[in-house]
Amino acid sequence: MTTAGEHMKIEYGRKVAFMNKQKKHGADSAAYEKAKAAVTHLHTRYIVDMQSMDSTVSEISNLRDDHLYPKLVSLVDGMARMWETMNIHHRNQMKIVADIRSLDVSQTLRETTEEQYVRTAQLQDVIEGWHLQFQMLATHLRKFIAALNSWLKLNLIPIESNLKEKVSSPPRVLHPPIQALIRAWNEHLEKLPVELAKNAISSFRAIILSIKEHQEDEGKLKLKCAQTRKELERKTRAFEDWYNKYAQNRIPPDGVDAEISGGAGSEDPVAKRQLEIEILKKTLEGELEAHQRHCKQVREKSLVSLKTHLPELFRALTDFSLASSEMYKRLQAVALSEKRGKRPS
Repeated sequence: MTTAGEHMKIEYGRKVAFMNKQKKHGADSAAYEKAKAAVTHLHTRYIVDMQSMDSTVSEISNLRDDHLYPKLVSLVDGMARMWETMNIHHRNQMKIVADIRSLDVSQTLRETTEEQYVRTAQLQDVIEGWHLQFQMLATHLRKFIAALNSWLKLNLIPIESNLKEKVSSPPRVLHPPIQALIRAWNEHLEKLPVELAKNAISSFRAIILSIKEHQEDEGKLKLKCAQTRKELERKTRAFEDWYNKYAQNRIPPDGVDAEISGGAGSEDPVAKRQLEIEILKKTLEGELEAHQRHCKQVREKSLVSLKTHLPELFRALTDFSLASSEMYKRLQAVALSEKRGKRPS
C-alpha cells in the first residue's frame, strides 16, 4: 500500500522528469515555467509535510522517552518489590505446609460438618479464580510487552527522502533507553516457568474438587442414614401403637385356649412386623458403618492429598516468584545501565 509521502515522491519525480523533458526539447518558456512552478509547489508541499512529520515524530519520541519509559521503569521497580515480597511469603508458606506432614487422622472418625463443606466449596471457587487470574496475568503481560516491542520496531524505522534537497530534520535517537528495556523484558518473559506454576495450581484445583466430591458423597450417606433412622422410628411407633390395640383385641374369653382362638396355622402378625423392624435396624447399622468408614476415608484421603500437593504447589509458586523477582531485578539493572550510559555486562 502506497503512503501519502511515497505518492508525493512519485508525483514529484514524474513532474521533474516532465520538466526536464520540456527543457531538453526546447519547449516554450511559458510551458516550461508552468512545469517548473508545479515542481516548486510540490517540493514546497513536501518540505512542509516533512517538517510536520518531523514535529510529530519529535512529539512521539518525547512521549516515548520522557513519559512512557519512566512509567515502565516505575512499573519494573514495583514489580520487582512485589515479586520479592511474594517470594518471601511463598517460602514461609512452604514451611507451614511442611508441618502438616506430622498430622495423623487415622484414629479420627469425625464427620465433615456443613461449615467444613462450605469452606471447601469456597476454597474451590477461590482456586478457580486464582487459576484464571494467573493465566490472565501471564498472557496479558506477554501481549503487552510484545505489543510494545512491535510498536517500538515501527517507531524506530528511519524516515528517508529521495529528494535532492534534504529537509533539515532534528537528529533522532537511534537506540533510546526504552529499546533495551523492552527487548530484555520480552526475552526474559519467555524464560519464566509459567507452565509449571500454572500446572501446579491446576493440579491443586483438581485435588480440592476431588475432596469436595468425597465430602458430597459423605453427606449423601449421612442423609441416607437420617432417612433410614426416621423410617425406623416411624415404623417402631406404628408397631407399638398397633401392638397395643392388637393385644387388647386378642384377649380370649374365659375358658378358651389362646392358641385355639388364634387359629391353627395362621401367620403371626406380631412376628411379621417385628421382622420388618429388625431388617430396618440391620439396614441402618450397615449404613452407619458405611458412613463412618467413608468419614475416615475422606479425612485420610484429604490429608494425604494435601500432604502431597500443597508442597508441590508452593514449591512451584516459590520458584516462579523467585524467577519473576530475579527477572525484574535484571530489568532494573538494564534501566540503571541505560541511565548511566552503558549496557549491563
